[in-house]
Amino acid sequence: MIKKVLLAIALICPMLLSAQTLKIGLVDFGSILQAMPETTAAQNQLKEVSDKYEAEYKKLGEEMNRLVEEYQKMAENELPAIRERKTRELSDYQVKLQQFEQTAGNDLQKMHADLMGPIQQKIGQAVESVGREGNYSLIQMYDPQLTLYYAAPVEDITPIVKAKLGVK
Repeated sequence: MIKKVLLAIALICPMLLSAQTLKIGLVDFGSILQAMPETTAAQNQLKEVSDKYEAEYKKLGEEMNRLVEEYQKMAENELPAIRERKTRELSDYQVKLQQFEQTAGNDLQKMHADLMGPIQQKIGQAVESVGREGNYSLIQMYDPQLTLYYAAPVEDITPIVKAKLGVK
């Protein structure tokens, strides 16, 4: 009986000791990302490219509208070959418009990843560094909408990470 009690104490003591050394940090990744000057530069670059794509898409849309109007204005007794050519032209242009839209979307997604990826990696490295320096057991993203409850010993390390990155 005494052996069982001693065994139970031997098993529980390390768990109690490790619970006391557990250190948890929360980091607001989004606020850090928004505070970084590189983010503003990347967003400006993305907007510039997006605006160019939108302007081109608008031109293509205007041409599509012109083709639709032409088709609708055709006389009902138009020659079948002309009607077929106009129908094919309209259909081909619609495909061209969809392909442009898809390509532009893919280009913008890739550009976003290329520009924002290194910034996110830089923040991740700063979080990792703060974690190591502060002896944190766990650092978790802080999102007020997803966090139901937290209490001590949880610490918001966002200001520490911002300081490490040199942002306010």
